[in-house]
Amino acid sequence: KAVLDNAEELSKMAVSETKMGNWEHKVLKNRLAAARTPGVEDLNSEAMSGDNGLTLVEFSPFGVIGAITPTTNPTETIICNTIGMIAAGNGVVFSPHPMAKAVSIRMIEIINEAVIQAGGPQNIITSILEPTIEQANNLMKHPKVKMLVATGGPAVVKAVLSSGKKAIGAGAGNPPALIDETADIEQAARDVILGCSFDNNLPCIAEKEVIAVEQIADRLIGCMKESGAYFVASGEVLARMENLLLVGGKTVNKEYVGKSAFKIMSDLGIPCGEDVKVISMVTDCGHPFVQHELMMPVLPVVRVRNVEEGIKTAIEVEHGFRHTAMMHSMDVGRLSKFAKAIQTTIFVKNGPSYAGIGFGGEGFTTFTIAGPTGEGLTSAKTFARKRRCVLTNAFNIK
Repeated sequence: KAVLDNAEELSKMAVSETKMGNWEHKVLKNRLAAARTPGVEDLNSEAMSGDNGLTLVEFSPFGVIGAITPTTNPTETIICNTIGMIAAGNGVVFSPHPMAKAVSIRMIEIINEAVIQAGGPQNIITSILEPTIEQANNLMKHPKVKMLVATGGPAVVKAVLSSGKKAIGAGAGNPPALIDETADIEQAARDVILGCSFDNNLPCIAEKEVIAVEQIADRLIGCMKESGAYFVASGEVLARMENLLLVGGKTVNKEYVGKSAFKIMSDLGIPCGEDVKVISMVTDCGHPFVQHELMMPVLPVVRVRNVEEGIKTAIEVEHGFRHTAMMHSMDVGRLSKFAKAIQTTIFVKNGPSYAGIGFGGEGFTTFTIAGPTGEGLTSAKTFARKRRCVLTNAFNIK
């Protein structure tokens, strides 16, 4: 309730501070995190009884968790982490991204106020006031911090995994959307544009590139245009885009992460309406826009001869992150083949990427998707440890 009552304020504050994303979409993400993150109902005890007595297995807290949160989904990550971690009985010290510290601390203040109003203890969750790399390192090394959870890029995930403590890492992705000739092309086009443009492509699950079977590629491009894509056909304009969005042709220009398609086009000096949701172009799979996770509403389309080549290409450009992938097809065999081959934590069939975290799809939500360490979509039981209590030769009524 505390989040729902303050969702608009927090969302506008996040965009103002980070200069990323779309506040209307952040409202939806904050509400999703508040309403669809599981709490204590996720923690089910086990009991085993027999001739030798009774054994009880329960989830117990780790203690104090050190949680590092990103600039892309700052409040959303704090919401879902807090619900799961507190439900499991832990206290939390957050180390928010320095570019999102004000909105992160405001989120923590709102939650703590709600905890106190509900009869809970003060400061069950806290934050480093001035987050820096040095302070994050101090948090990771602190002897009273028993578990570390990092949501962010490869560097921060590597740091927690090197800490020697129980660590959960939610890292980067580069989700492909594969579309074959059996798909509902109009629906597929709408879905990839909706998913790619959501919060200006900041969610790590969002479509980053489209792999289209040649037979339907032209029709797909036409439908994408109808759904809000601006296609760049000029090689000269594409080259200017590369210079604008990449540093040295290799590194993503952080100044444009989470910026709108309209902002990017305006800075290129190309007039377009604010209704343009995504900038697209046809490239080969080696193009840097395909190979790098831009986290911008830029959606390259790669043509392939057939679905077999499409699966191979999608696996290649996903880089083995095993994060998220989408496929649009009416062929169950092909859907199953791709899902088994790419081995991502989230696999969405015939829908926009955000269906994979319970927005328009079934299942609970999270904004800490732990592919590198294998927990997948984290929830309360992820932040608890199993303990066994054994009573011998008693409490057996057989």
